[in-house]
Amino acid sequence: MFRGKRLLWQLYPTYLLVILAAVLIVAWFASEAIRRFHVDYTATDLESRALLVRDQVRESLNSDDPAAVDRLCKRLGPPSKTRITVILESGRVVGDSEEDPLAMEPHTGQARLEIREALSGTSGQSIRYSHTLQRTMSYVAIPIWNEAGSSVLAVVRVSMPITALRKPLRSIYTQIALGALVVALLAAIAGLIVSRRITRPLEELRRGAEAFAEGRLDQKLRVTEVGEMGNLAETMNNMAAELDRRIRAITRQRNEQESILSSMVEGVLAVDGQTRVRIMNKACGEILNVDPSESKGKAIHEIVRLLELQHLVNQTLEDSEPIEGDLVIGNGEDRYLQAHGGPLRDAQGKLIGAVLVLNDVTRLHRLERIRRDFVANVSHELKTPITSIKVAIETLQDGAVQDGPTADRFMEIISRQANRLNTIIEDLLDLSRLEQGQPATEIELAPHKLTALLSAAIQSCDAKAKELKVEVRMSCEENLTALVQPVLLENALINLLDNAIKYSDPGNAVYVTAETRQDGVVIEVRDQGCGIEEKHLSRIFERFYRIDKARSRKLGGTGLGLAIVRHVALAHRGTVSVTSIPGKGSSFFINLPKQAFD
Repeated sequence: MFRGKRLLWQLYPTYLLVILAAVLIVAWFASEAIRRFHVDYTATDLESRALLVRDQVRESLNSDDPAAVDRLCKRLGPPSKTRITVILESGRVVGDSEEDPLAMEPHTGQARLEIREALSGTSGQSIRYSHTLQRTMSYVAIPIWNEAGSSVLAVVRVSMPITALRKPLRSIYTQIALGALVVALLAAIAGLIVSRRITRPLEELRRGAEAFAEGRLDQKLRVTEVGEMGNLAETMNNMAAELDRRIRAITRQRNEQESILSSMVEGVLAVDGQTRVRIMNKACGEILNVDPSESKGKAIHEIVRLLELQHLVNQTLEDSEPIEGDLVIGNGEDRYLQAHGGPLRDAQGKLIGAVLVLNDVTRLHRLERIRRDFVANVSHELKTPITSIKVAIETLQDGAVQDGPTADRFMEIISRQANRLNTIIEDLLDLSRLEQGQPATEIELAPHKLTALLSAAIQSCDAKAKELKVEVRMSCEENLTALVQPVLLENALINLLDNAIKYSDPGNAVYVTAETRQDGVVIEVRDQGCGIEEKHLSRIFERFYRIDKARSRKLGGTGLGLAIVRHVALAHRGTVSVTSIPGKGSSFFINLPKQAFD
């Protein structure tokens, strides 16, 4: 440990400043005592002057001349440089050495303390501002008793400006101030010398501490010769080295933790004992639709209005045991979460909160629902033609085969239902090939004029359009070219046209257009049919999903056409969408991205 001069010897001379302060305080008290002495002396002098003129004022008051008192005041006041005022018991001024008493207001009220005391039978004095003379005055008033001495006849008041008191004190104050200035100057010089010797190493320590606070822990403080300062500098250097080591370790652990949390697809939520958020990773913020940075420190019920989640957190804190639960977030489309909760403990094993891991299993729920719907729908779709075939065969076996017309009718039923089964199977095989075939990036795309593709699709549906008396109109630039797989795209267009024609009333038209937009090429198939309600729009591209099942089967649909269209669009790295107004028609769009055309 470094040893040097003790800090006491550096600080001791500064105690002289305390002595200087004491000198200044004594000087102030002395000045105040002198001033008080002069004030009292002046008051005594004024009282003596008032006593000298009291008898003469009494005689003038008893005379028959009302102006005698005022003439007496004006005769005695100027030679003595004193203002003399005589006030009757009623407050009326009957004489004044400097003013006309008739123009002066009555001297009554609480403001004139000296008059009030004199009227009570004792001498009074005060120092205040005179509104009559527009300056601060020192007043002394004494009572004038009647001949019998039983009551106060009037009050004689003498006064002089306070400036007359300040003049004698000015030289004394000047001497005291000069003396205090000299002592203060000497003390300042001594204090400066001592302060420089003390503050220089302290300043270095302050700069070093600021550098440490800014994170520059590799800097070293200079060890001074002052013992305490040297020990402090050496201790701070050791502290900085230890802090640097620990901060590096904590930073490394934090970065590892943040990297792990940010790379997790599961949502991680940690709360304290009061359900305030301590940790929330990015995945959790996306799942709960909140900002992790703004959520830290807030209670869970402030950021998420989900009672099931709050209950799960509270249950974890209360039970201190791992728990599991399922959550559903309803925000337009339901999202299903699987939550695993467990207690959060410190190094000593004390419960300090809870941690939850949230898995978004919405896709699994959706796939499970689609699987169930697919199994149910395909079973239903296959059951209908198989049942029809079975009934027809049983009828023929019962003897109807001998009846020519009846046998032909049932054979036609068998043929029609067999064709329907074949169509369903072919559509299923097409979907299977699209879903299990080559990735979209490996499909061979080639530049083709869209006019030819649209014309070919329209030609394939021409017979049905004429049969249902529906006109198909095409609008496309002659040279509009896109990178497509022609067989797949033509198949998708045929499915859209077939649906548009089937659901259009006779005499209506179906419009097929293709145009270039900022983000790519858009192919639109628009009809004027019955339209689709909004609740069905999100599901019409699913397999076997039907809006009107009875009408769809009557028209010969398999429920797979739009699913095929969707997969064809995905195979071209594009999308398919629909807009519809019930009763006015529907518009289906195949959006090919910009990179898919030239």
